[in-house]
Amino acid sequence: MLHKDLSVIIYGLNAHFMGGVEDNEPPSKRVKASSRELKGVSNGLKEPATYSFGASMARPLAAQGDNEIIGSKGIKKVEFVRIIAEALYSLGYSKTGACLEEESGIPFHSPTVSIFIQQILDGNWDGSIASLHKIGIRDESIIKSASFIILQQKFFELLDREKLMEALKTLRTEISPLSINSNRVRELSFFILSPEFRINGVSGQQLVKPKARSELLEELQKLFPPTLMIPDRRLLQLVEQALDLQREACLFHNSDVGETSLFTDHHCGRDQIPSQTVQILQDHQDEVWYLQFSQNGKYLASSSSDNSAIIWEVGLDCEVSLKHRLIGHQKPVSSISWSPDDDQILTCGMEEVVRRWDVTSGECLHVYEKGLLGLISCSWSPDGKYVFSGLTDKSIIMWDLDGKEMECIKGQKTIRNSDLQITTDGKLIITICKETMILLIDRESRSERCIEEEQMIVSFTLSRDNKYLLVSLVNEELHLWSIEGHIRLVAKYKGHKRSRFIVRACFGGLEQAFIASGSEDSQVYIWHRGSGELIETLEGHSGAVNCISWNPANPHMLASASDDRTIRIWGLKQLHSKQKDNGKSASNNGIHYCNGASI
Repeated sequence: MLHKDLSVIIYGLNAHFMGGVEDNEPPSKRVKASSRELKGVSNGLKEPATYSFGASMARPLAAQGDNEIIGSKGIKKVEFVRIIAEALYSLGYSKTGACLEEESGIPFHSPTVSIFIQQILDGNWDGSIASLHKIGIRDESIIKSASFIILQQKFFELLDREKLMEALKTLRTEISPLSINSNRVRELSFFILSPEFRINGVSGQQLVKPKARSELLEELQKLFPPTLMIPDRRLLQLVEQALDLQREACLFHNSDVGETSLFTDHHCGRDQIPSQTVQILQDHQDEVWYLQFSQNGKYLASSSSDNSAIIWEVGLDCEVSLKHRLIGHQKPVSSISWSPDDDQILTCGMEEVVRRWDVTSGECLHVYEKGLLGLISCSWSPDGKYVFSGLTDKSIIMWDLDGKEMECIKGQKTIRNSDLQITTDGKLIITICKETMILLIDRESRSERCIEEEQMIVSFTLSRDNKYLLVSLVNEELHLWSIEGHIRLVAKYKGHKRSRFIVRACFGGLEQAFIASGSEDSQVYIWHRGSGELIETLEGHSGAVNCISWNPANPHMLASASDDRTIRIWGLKQLHSKQKDNGKSASNNGIHYCNGASI
């Protein structure tokens, strides 16, 4: 009979919400949720046995002169003291936090908020709803959403104690009249009507349980204005933001190894930038046009006008050694592309064919060609199952690994000297379609977006996070474009030389905080990405530097390819001098990486 009565009442509830009542979802959270999993509520919000009411001994906030300013940045004293108190409570120093409140006369919470907090912890739901209307929230939608959260907790705690009729009454007379979140109200009704939604029929364990009340307070805190309940660990958040800003402003920050101190401002020296030649590779017989590190940083591949490509292995001591010489192309090898798992590599002959090689054995696994047309670029799909290439007829083709043509995008999609890249999510194909235009093709919708430059484009490269494109131009400028959402020009970098050849640039360093480029004056140029400041010019080559690659797993390792037929490996000056002094191969100075790990 009880079950029948419940069914009738719940049917009425559902009919109420299906009758056109506006479904206003709770407003979005005002404060970003903490990334950690909290065991209890900080902000001094402890369980009843340990929660301190030092605030009740302090004078009201209004009596403290809310507008009193400290420091030179307009910081309100009241806010500063309250944030310090929050930090003390979050660290477990409840007595010290209470003493700060008493001595400063500035309460951490207003008396009404303190009462509200204790009512929540005590499960005094009626009292907490009453206090909610007195704590100073003017936005009625926030009050409704907070009421919903509180009453939902009450509902679940009644269910947990098998008080079905009381839970139903709460749902019908308290939650439903709020007229918000109707979908959730219907879900709550099912928990009463259908026990299988909340109790496992096999084990008898509850599938739905009420939250800990401290977690309920956390949820409410994220909903309330920060002036009412200070965001969790706010002081720590402010300190971390300050440290992040200092690192971003530091021109030479290129290591995440080492301790961070709050006692001094952050500063890195030039010794964090790879600027010392540590090795010269001389195994190519002609100009070296292209090179690229593998994603895992364990290999380096290079290609040359001698019609060959070379796979180099990066040892744990950072020594680079020849692994395989890839022979088979009849023309100069213009570009290279690593497979997503670094087990295979593509090489593209200049207006010739694309070859796929096994990295372990050095064996050529397949040759991709298209009739009498020449291939001018190569790239992988993110899953490693397909090969893309630009053709001399300006189209783009996609093959499966066995060489079966799967797709051909016709029209003016590429030019003869073109880079081709696929974003790591597989959504965009990026290519140079005209001398002054880069085309971004959506693979699913086939919609196109463009980057238009005033000068002729020489080359481009995509950032690791798919958000930025670095474009090299004939007027000796590098342009950084944001391609996430609305396309916009972010920064320009100047200083390198280019008049006749294809010169390539790259992102690199820790979190790709730097830009590096080759140059026809035989030097390597390095800029700080954020500020645009030129921070290093590396000398050593005797011919034009055609391509740069920064090891993605080692921020202290850079490679450059030159017309002088050599590849230079650049490392830290401090590290290199220590190695020579010790008379032994690569070691580390506490800040150096090899293959992505400090030794």
